[in-house]
Amino acid sequence: MARNSQAPRIAKSRAGIRPRPGRTRSENGNAHSDLMNGEIGLDALAGHAGYAVRRFQIWIFQDFIRTLGAVDIRPTQYSVMTVIGANPGLSQMAVAKRLGIERARLVHLLDSLEERDLVSRVKSAADRRSHALHLTARGRTALAQFKRLAAEHERHVAEKIGKENREKLLQILSDFT
Repeated sequence: MARNSQAPRIAKSRAGIRPRPGRTRSENGNAHSDLMNGEIGLDALAGHAGYAVRRFQIWIFQDFIRTLGAVDIRPTQYSVMTVIGANPGLSQMAVAKRLGIERARLVHLLDSLEERDLVSRVKSAADRRSHALHLTARGRTALAQFKRLAAEHERHVAEKIGKENREKLLQILSDFT
């Protein structure tokens, strides 16, 4: 995986000591000088799948937000709209459960999508305590545009890790979707 191109931030240590610029570990054995050179070891983290997945997720989200920035849609909003578009009439509870989103957070997401006239909540005929979720006409049009941009984002992923690796990754992760 590619190394993060941003230089690490240097903060005061707990003892209040700042590293001296220009020194390397080989010169003085001081780990603080490595901060200045961008050579911070990961130790066991280098072998942790969770750490690597999280770093890749950060890259994925940054690219998604950059690629879909002009339409002001976040990854979770896109996911919610995609599921609602594929399953009109689902309850809020069903969407929250399927996507692993806390119900309170989903309510907030739906409020924002409803304010943009992308999603509508209709009292359920089967259970008046719940709402059936639907994309509005504007939401269906917007989702088509979002999907085109998301496909561009997926091309960026394939460029980053290779088409075959992207397919392998999706196969590996399919047990978690």
